[in-house]
Amino acid sequence: MYNDVSQVQAMFDTRVFSGAAVDQAAQERQWVARCREGDETALSSLIARHRNRLVRTATNLLRDRHEAEDVAQEAFLKGFREIHKLREDRAFSGYLYKICVRLCMDRLRLKRAELTEFDSVQPHEGGTVENRVVIEKLLAQLPYELRATLVLREMEQLSYDEVAEVMHVPIGTVRSRLHTARERFRKLWIEAVGE
Repeated sequence: MYNDVSQVQAMFDTRVFSGAAVDQAAQERQWVARCREGDETALSSLIARHRNRLVRTATNLLRDRHEAEDVAQEAFLKGFREIHKLREDRAFSGYLYKICVRLCMDRLRLKRAELTEFDSVQPHEGGTVENRVVIEKLLAQLPYELRATLVLREMEQLSYDEVAEVMHVPIGTVRSRLHTARERFRKLWIEAVGE
């Protein structure tokens, strides 16, 4: 039936991986139910699972690690304070990221007045750190809606459905914004590094 041991191993790995994802979702639903009852251990488990990704998302949107830490903490507080609003058929992660993105949008609206000019970057033999700095400067030039869509999809690897839910827009709008963001980013990249 199977000609190669690697085929059997690949099939087994796929089943184990997909089973783990199902188990994680079920475990998260249990934690949410226990949080609603006031279980602090469940609350700590949810924080431990989502904290790093939430801070990373906020950092990518706000471009400031310290402010991102504040937003993540505020998102957790608001999320747990209003956990009764989370529908049973919705994932806690989507609910939490939606709160985080909204808080980031609020903070960016307050800071919108300050726009900085982009200094052209000289072409160089790039390292990862240098490229990251250039990417951050280029992302800062995109309008918030385009930047947020690009960050959530490409950097945070959210699905189109998840991005649509977090941004409160239809999937078609996500696709359109993503296309525009990619095109603008590509043009900025070419101007900056000449590639």
